[in-house]
Amino acid sequence: MALKAALTEILACPLCKGKLKYDQAGQQLVCTFDRLAYPIRDNIPVLLADEARELTLEETEQWRS
Repeated sequence: MALKAALTEILACPLCKGKLKYDQAGQQLVCTFDRLAYPIRDNIPVLLADEARELTLEETEQWRS
């Protein structure tokens, strides 16, 4: 099940407060500024810096384009 579009519009990165991009295939929310990907578990975004994984340079460039 995908996150609702309205929810993705109001969610922000907990570190920089920037807009997050929704990666439906990877079930994660991506912050290109901080180069972090926050997991979505059981359709619930886990917006904790300790739970985020660092994006590779390639992933970051992919999301910025």
